[in-house]
Amino acid sequence: MTNQITQVVLKNGLKVMLKEIHTAPIISSWVWYRVGSKDETTGKTGISHWVEHMQFKGTKKFPAGLLDKAISREGGSWNAFTFLDWTTYFETMPADKIDLALRLEADRMKNSLFNEEEVASERTVIISEREGHENEPMFRLGEAIQQTAFRVHPYHHEVIGDMADLHTITREDLYRHYRTYYVPNNAVMAVAGDFETKSMLKRIKELFEKIPAGKPVPRLKRVEPEQAGEVKLSVEGPGETTYLQVSYRFPNATHKDFFSLAVLDSLLAGASNLNMFGGGISHKTSRLYRALVDKEFAVSISGGATVTIDPFVYSFNLTVHPNRTPEETLAALDAELKKIQEELASPEEIARAIKQARAIFAYGSENITNQAFWMGFAEMFATYDWFITYLNKLAKVTPQEIQRVALKYFQPKSRVVGTYIPTSKEA
Repeated sequence: MTNQITQVVLKNGLKVMLKEIHTAPIISSWVWYRVGSKDETTGKTGISHWVEHMQFKGTKKFPAGLLDKAISREGGSWNAFTFLDWTTYFETMPADKIDLALRLEADRMKNSLFNEEEVASERTVIISEREGHENEPMFRLGEAIQQTAFRVHPYHHEVIGDMADLHTITREDLYRHYRTYYVPNNAVMAVAGDFETKSMLKRIKELFEKIPAGKPVPRLKRVEPEQAGEVKLSVEGPGETTYLQVSYRFPNATHKDFFSLAVLDSLLAGASNLNMFGGGISHKTSRLYRALVDKEFAVSISGGATVTIDPFVYSFNLTVHPNRTPEETLAALDAELKKIQEELASPEEIARAIKQARAIFAYGSENITNQAFWMGFAEMFATYDWFITYLNKLAKVTPQEIQRVALKYFQPKSRVVGTYIPTSKEA
């Protein structure tokens, strides 16, 4: 896999990244906007995700009903995602059909309609989506922890938004958000696949460069103060299973400790998948699986490292064993964290953890869609260099580094511990 790419900034500020891959007659095109739930104020939470939904409701040139049929008819796939820091749209198409995707994205960058009836219809859809999430114990627990961990920073709320805001956001609110953030100078376009760079760049310029740049994009800057001590909370709800989530402060993706923590994550819980399209690998060799699942303190254990612009949290998610109390399961977790802080891991164990972290990263970087994804994704929180140097940075992690970051970040005083307590035997 080559990392040779062409990067050009158009006159209107749109950054274009192109990577020729001639292994298959496929092209994947992504448009990334630097807007996510982090850019939302109280009263407008969930608006970025809702705008994403509205982008599938059509323009005059591309009416909603025609889009799905047109892309499916040409053998393509498309989707979109909203996260804390960004929103992205992609199409993966047969190489000779990619012009449809390029024309579509150029058009909906500035011409989406936001029809009143469609806004009303989508309100119902998103409220229903939120209600579905609320039926999931881990969503309810995770939301409570996120709201507790971030009292000031806008990572406070879930991407889908608060129910109160989903009832009150207006068509004008949505359209204003769209026009503020969906501008070329706030976007990155990443295209990978079977094309010739010169002709692809020429076509992108024809379609996108005429879109006027927007005003400088407003940013919320609210730094979360240091946590003053451990916080414990509980959420009660239906079901018969007890869950634990233990969330520690975690640095942003460009912090030098991120890479050591990625190896520690692999060693403790099994490597986190940083790419939404990557494959999974077995976590049964991880320390926490052997200490908690094999010894029946937990039915399952997972860790979660997240790539973010600002510091976020790293969460251990545990399904408590029916024969254990949450206190016993938490004590078993703490014992393993203390062990990694007090005893150097062997070079062999570190080497295995690095190998696993590298493997899951590689699985999520191979195909054409993934390669296009990483080009734009890395630009959202760093640069493409972050992606191409990631494996080398993992390889340099030592047992001493693992011990240092375990001591620094896995401190009870900076964590939030949440317990989901089932209130009935009814699922």
